[in-house]
Amino acid sequence: MALEQTANATEAPWWTSAVVYQVYPRSFADSDGDGIGDLAGITARLDHLSRLGVDVVWLSPVYASPQADNGYDISDYQAVDPVFGTLEDFDRLLADVHARGMKLIMDLVVNHTSDEHPWFVESRSSEDNPKRDWYWWRPARPGFRPGEPGAEPTNWESFFSGPAWTLDETTGEYYLRLFDRKQPDLNWENPEVRQAVHAMMRWWLDRGVDGFRMDVINLISKDPALPDGATTGLGALGDGFPHYATGPRIHEFIQEMHREVFEGREGQFLTVGEMPGVTWEAARRFTDPARRELDMVFQFEHVSLDHGPAGKFDPRPLDLRDLKASLGHWQTALADVGWNSLYWNNHDQPRVVSRFGDDGKWWRESATALATVLHLHRGTPYVYQGEELGMTNAPFESVEDMRDVESLNYHRMAVAAGHDPEEVLRGLRAMGRDNARTPVQWDAGRHAGFTTGEPWMPVNPNHRWLNAEAQYDDPRSVFHHYRRLIRLRHEHPVVALGDFHMLLPDDPHIYAYERTLDGTRLLVVANLSGEEQTAVVDGDWSTQHLVLSNVDKVRADSGRITLEPWAAHIFMH
Repeated sequence: MALEQTANATEAPWWTSAVVYQVYPRSFADSDGDGIGDLAGITARLDHLSRLGVDVVWLSPVYASPQADNGYDISDYQAVDPVFGTLEDFDRLLADVHARGMKLIMDLVVNHTSDEHPWFVESRSSEDNPKRDWYWWRPARPGFRPGEPGAEPTNWESFFSGPAWTLDETTGEYYLRLFDRKQPDLNWENPEVRQAVHAMMRWWLDRGVDGFRMDVINLISKDPALPDGATTGLGALGDGFPHYATGPRIHEFIQEMHREVFEGREGQFLTVGEMPGVTWEAARRFTDPARRELDMVFQFEHVSLDHGPAGKFDPRPLDLRDLKASLGHWQTALADVGWNSLYWNNHDQPRVVSRFGDDGKWWRESATALATVLHLHRGTPYVYQGEELGMTNAPFESVEDMRDVESLNYHRMAVAAGHDPEEVLRGLRAMGRDNARTPVQWDAGRHAGFTTGEPWMPVNPNHRWLNAEAQYDDPRSVFHHYRRLIRLRHEHPVVALGDFHMLLPDDPHIYAYERTLDGTRLLVVANLSGEEQTAVVDGDWSTQHLVLSNVDKVRADSGRITLEPWAAHIFMH
């Protein structure tokens, strides 16, 4: 699992040249016509992933769950939710993934459980239950009666709006839940909690899985004092983030996990930590191979650049110079120690072609240009289901078309606070998580080939032209461009291991950089705008050095490169 600091491709960890594909099971493929994607549906579509050329399948949660947060609220870590199938279905999927030469990693959600998990059912039953201390319980704030406004033990705000505490009538105390009220936070200060999590992880590895993507894993170490957070005004909820993110024992906990779960095992595993708000200094520590913690982390800086003053649902246009500064900084910060995860999309982000591209006139060009820019960076690229087809945000007519708990809570609270409902809806359409969760568009038929029944959420109507079947035989398609990008990473060590150097950092339209390794130079230059641009870069870059382009017309001579709208070229010599 450790990344040796070497340019030798034969010695570098396997995941440096790998590409990961995220499957959100509910929306991937439905095998039984109930309108919800399932494990058998994924198995039936594995040839799509083989054809794409990815190396790892990341499976979003399929554990038993009440589905308050679409499976990120787990009631049994060692059972498959019946909506997705059975453990036998999982075993068949895992075997078929391995038979195709791919690996499978599970989503590990251990900052919190469902309130229906047996651990929490016991914990809430009485103040002296042996599992009481498995979660964070506190009485009402001094001077308040339980249930009164402001009686919560701290002023922290939940990620899903409102207070981060819920009153439990059984004992009259509050439990901490940074997300939904049905997602109580585990108390990792308790060693019994950590031992139970480790045992569960070992159980899945014994079953054959190849690692874990760890959901909000940097939130598991809280400041035990649970102090109030800073507020923005009288009566406002406080920002508890500094008191529970990358907390005082986080590195101890992750190192213990590595030691108890992975050490002494045969196999090539992958561990990825999703870490909201992580700094590059902390990311270096988490991914420094000498520390034996994680292989790579997900950071959120670059997907926060278009958030306005009021947050993610107050979007503003992206300034490309900010994006280059952010991604370029992370490339530099983790150049000699650590490793980057590269992503535009996942189940929590809107579709990148609608967000940072042009999903109208320049749909194909902008989808492939953004893919090119991302995949040639140093790090492990992640492809979210449908991204390889250029799937777009959905045209939600009203909030009634939405399903995500975060969006629904925000809409309710924002409208109640007097905000313009149309403005609220505009923000949700642009940035809501439901955009990533519309069913995958397999063909032009009814419900895009996702299901024979009624889908759990509407299929994007553009599936009649934007679908996998239409792209398989089109060599210029978004799908085939992703195939070529993945093949480049597999075939050329400079893509996986080369040094990174940002070019033209102040240009507001052109994203350009060089990668170098052992005498090989690679240039990526992309026009991320709808107008023709000209890039002037050092070196003898001309069409004879062209490796890949997303457009037919390439004009390059001695480092002067004329770029059509949303054109992206890769040169190498």
